[in-house]
Amino acid sequence: MTSFNNVVGHERIIEHFQNAVRLNKISHAYVLSGEDGAGKRLLAHLFSMTLQCEKKGISPCGECTFCKQAENFNQPDIIWVAHEKPGSIGVEDVRAQVVGDMQIKPYHSPYKIYIIDEAEKLTVQAQNALLKTIEEPPEYGIVMFLTTNAEGFLPTILSRCVVLQLKPATNEAVARYLMEQIQVPDYKARLCAAFAQGNVGKAVRYASKESFENMRQHVFQLLKSIADMQESKIYEMVGELGDYKENINDYLDLMLLWFRDVLLFKVTKDANNMVLKEELADISSCAARSSYEGLEEIIMAIDRARARLRANVSFELTMELLLLTIKEN
Repeated sequence: MTSFNNVVGHERIIEHFQNAVRLNKISHAYVLSGEDGAGKRLLAHLFSMTLQCEKKGISPCGECTFCKQAENFNQPDIIWVAHEKPGSIGVEDVRAQVVGDMQIKPYHSPYKIYIIDEAEKLTVQAQNALLKTIEEPPEYGIVMFLTTNAEGFLPTILSRCVVLQLKPATNEAVARYLMEQIQVPDYKARLCAAFAQGNVGKAVRYASKESFENMRQHVFQLLKSIADMQESKIYEMVGELGDYKENINDYLDLMLLWFRDVLLFKVTKDANNMVLKEELADISSCAARSSYEGLEEIIMAIDRARARLRANVSFELTMELLLLTIKEN
């Protein structure tokens, strides 16, 4: 992807970057903060390409030597900082790859750009080692911190950076991207977009994972038949849920999506705003069977189950209580 035009969402951040280029007001330090899959790496990649592009436009041309190098991640003046320890980025990492290296002028480009992904893993010592570099950088030096948690940085780092918070894209924009760029069918695209809550990376992951499709089928089949299940069958289903233990939050989110659609249909009798339009027959019969109070109790029970699992309450007991609550209501 070599153009800001192809990015889903993040219009405010793209506008900021393009205005900075247009007005020649490039900061020496940026923090891009957002959850995994939100698009931090893509935005940093496109901004760094734009800054190095020989055409000097507000978006990379994708055709010049520098753009082609950057597209293949081998542009010598765009440095993606690596770290040996998976859990932390230490002082030696930043001294060797950023602090010391920045003293060497760019090979051919106007800037030397250092992109530190997973920057929430920077140790306090590593952050302190970077302070002077971002306080008094050479004219060509730019550091970009990509993080899931900007609040974890030292205040002295944040005060010297332009902090840009990534917001979720709309479900419609994400679904359209899945359909147009990855040829995902309409129904599946809408489900994955709603499930990913505006996170394009997550939506792509869900759309391309067979395990997610299997989980979806399991959840919906369970919820379609649970009203008529004997208690012995429910205990049997609890055993089956062990297969989804590693992804139980996703499983619970799918349940929540189902019951939110049931509640929405019960209130409006209108399928247009539902995510799971293809399940309308079963959702409408579920809405007819359940009271408003019962549906609210189910939604609260899903949240309670999530909290109990976080507190390490027995998985089997937690899921048994949840399924029984769903059946009763």
